[in-house]
Amino acid sequence: MKARELMTEQPARCTPDQTVHEAAQLMRDNDCGCVPVVEDMQTNRIVGLVTDRDITCRCTAEGKGPETLVNEVMSRDPKCCGPDDAVETVEKIMAEGQVRRVPVVDSRGCCIGIIAQADLALNERAASNRDVGQVVEQISAPAHEAGLPRAGR
Repeated sequence: MKARELMTEQPARCTPDQTVHEAAQLMRDNDCGCVPVVEDMQTNRIVGLVTDRDITCRCTAEGKGPETLVNEVMSRDPKCCGPDDAVETVEKIMAEGQVRRVPVVDSRGCCIGIIAQADLALNERAASNRDVGQVVEQISAPAHEAGLPRAGR
């Protein structure tokens, strides 16, 4: 199975100069916990991701308000996959990076979709229950067990 068969096409997105308030509204309105951050809405070139956790930990917990720019809290340079990459590639990106979402980009680096951990779990053609369980376990392992730094996960 290819990434294009599993991805959510044309996900909600924002730019680095939008506020976390606007990003949170996009998450609410689109029932998602992650919004790709693109250079601008015309090119759609991905520069980061902002998650509900980023807003909680890097904004609210730090005493910053809703007018804080996405640029200040987003995760930069996300690991991405291409539309023709195998689902196993997506699983590997998730497990190695301990991330729950992987943007799908075209050859120009433009965001054309996103795959969430739930997409893997809900699609019986994507992987077996055992495979999905192993990926979820690797994603959810404490950072120090996965060899990752504790801060900025």
